[in-house]
Amino acid sequence: MTPQQLDATFAALADPTRRAILARLARGEASVNELAHPFAMSQPAISRHLKVLERAGLISRGRDAQRRPCRIDAAPLKEANAWIERYRAIWEGNYARLDALLDDLQTAGAPADQKE
Repeated sequence: MTPQQLDATFAALADPTRRAILARLARGEASVNELAHPFAMSQPAISRHLKVLERAGLISRGRDAQRRPCRIDAAPLKEANAWIERYRAIWEGNYARLDALLDDLQTAGAPADQKE
């Protein structure tokens, strides 16, 4: 994944409405009207959110007669997750060292009769 693609994915995910749209599309394809229904915003506003998601590669739109169903494309999410996972090991290592340090400090500060 290029830095620009990763930026587009995270920028698209930064908005709660777009995350909600993706959550809905994770259950199956939906039309713009179906996606707009739970939100207190106009169809053009939802369409703008969909364009951001589409530019990020997170959704695709098909054509079914008059209906243009949207469907989720999980590949960019998988790639963003892989990027995040690289840092998970670092964070877990830092927390493990912190836990060990706290254990050492607690043991060193414990009264002599509790050290065993």
